[in-house]
Amino acid sequence: MKKTIFITLCLLIGITVNAQQVIRVAPENGDMTKKLQTAIEQARNYNGKAVVIKLQNADYNLHRESSSQIVYHISNTASEKENPDQTKHIGLWLKGLKNVTIDGQGARFVTHGEMTSFVIDQCENITLRNFTVTASDPTVPELTVTEVGSNFMTVRIHPQSRYTVKDGHFAFVGDNWTLSDGIAQSYDKEKDITWRSWSPLPDLRKAIELEPNLLRFIYDNPPQAKPGTVFQMRDGIRDQACGLIQYSKNITLDGVHLAFLGNFGIVGQMTENITYRNLTFEPEAGSGRTCAGFADFVQMSGCKGKITIENSRFLGAHDDPINIHGTHLAVTGYPASNQIAVKYMHHQTYGFQSFLPGNEIEFIDPHSLMSLAPAKVKKAEMKNEREILLTLDRNIPQNIREIKELVVENVTYTPEVLIRDNYFARIPTRGILVSTRRKVLIENNTFFRMQMSGILIADDARSWFESGMARDVTILNNNFIECGGPVILIAPENDRNEGYVHRNIAITNNRFQLTGADAVSAKSVDGLKITDNLFITPKASTTEDLIKTRECKDVKIEGNIIQ
Repeated sequence: MKKTIFITLCLLIGITVNAQQVIRVAPENGDMTKKLQTAIEQARNYNGKAVVIKLQNADYNLHRESSSQIVYHISNTASEKENPDQTKHIGLWLKGLKNVTIDGQGARFVTHGEMTSFVIDQCENITLRNFTVTASDPTVPELTVTEVGSNFMTVRIHPQSRYTVKDGHFAFVGDNWTLSDGIAQSYDKEKDITWRSWSPLPDLRKAIELEPNLLRFIYDNPPQAKPGTVFQMRDGIRDQACGLIQYSKNITLDGVHLAFLGNFGIVGQMTENITYRNLTFEPEAGSGRTCAGFADFVQMSGCKGKITIENSRFLGAHDDPINIHGTHLAVTGYPASNQIAVKYMHHQTYGFQSFLPGNEIEFIDPHSLMSLAPAKVKKAEMKNEREILLTLDRNIPQNIREIKELVVENVTYTPEVLIRDNYFARIPTRGILVSTRRKVLIENNTFFRMQMSGILIADDARSWFESGMARDVTILNNNFIECGGPVILIAPENDRNEGYVHRNIAITNNRFQLTGADAVSAKSVDGLKITDNLFITPKASTTEDLIKTRECKDVKIEGNIIQ
């Protein structure tokens, strides 16, 4: 009887299941959110046997009002004050599943309203492939300046960006959101660059609609723009994310086109083995849009195993394309001889469990960033959204307890990283941020006109609280084209020199096409090799002009060519 009901239900909602563990979801006009979620739930009935959910080369609309509404705290997004309600409106919600593939076969997921496109939570062996994620109402609307006067400019609104004008007041509008203020980024088509800039919205005194999508903006002062400039505008609240992967293992995204990542990027936290292959972070061809991302594209926070990012394109973000790091939590007390209370300190990261039984941790001095003592977690209890009580496998030594400022890092959840054969462009910030103590290989990538450094290796415990120390980094065969300087920046935020924060960093056989003299800057590294690189400079420069080190040891600089 149950089987008959199940088959009948599938037929009614346009889902078919065959003997090869394939669930097919046919496209339909209108909202497909619940039908797609039903297909995901049907995959659960196979109890871990391999299942493929197959779509078709068509649009599948995801609507906020029919989404799965679940509270999730996501690293690097929004504080309690910025976003008191951490409910995520999820298009595809995968929780507690194993061996499931969603094969889009060219499908387009079109979101309507501010949404989190997908969540993969407590899953294993999940693959998402061959589809596009875009938005009917991107929360980064765009306009192009056509004319500039002494106190006005004429602008052409992108046809995908809806707006209202009432009594001279202008606002962009979408499904369940409006934007009449906020921050902006400019795009120069000739140079193919973006940068954070003056915004047309905060100082706007009056808007006059000349014709549909063509408006005159009136100001009290000269607008900071020129004809041809494209403005990309947004608010600063990361209340949703494109995707979340947490407490999972062996997750792969392959052949996915992220044409618009709403309100934040793809976040991985407390997950083992994540692979991103053949991805495209870029507006759809022919769309006329220049921005694909509200903030970062890929944020990997406190993961383990191996993170692989290869053969992908990263174009048009509002922040860093790739950021891989852990989190330093501050020690706030010692309730027992073998217990510590720790706290999330940065306002945009909190609310999720960062420690599991058996995890190895280290006590870290936040000023020197030196490791002081190890321990192992026996029990981890969330006391509230900010504080976690850790019971350890040993008593905390008295000399550790007497230190006024301490942080801890989860050493177990630090990943090996491979980033290769990728292309980065139209980025206002850095290309790659990576801070992990395990092996890192960054090779065969092209960084085109990053407005800041192409690669940053940091580590801090007093600002962003993003860990950690580097122990084995190779930067090999990359092409840096007119990036901001220093092109490679190694800058741990220690304010006391009590040892070397980073070790064993090799920068080899890269090509630097420079706009200035800042090629490499390194601080607090033991074992730094800068060898066999090509530096193409706009003016005569020496090695000392191009490479600057401070508080480093065992530095090898040789075989480099300056042209």
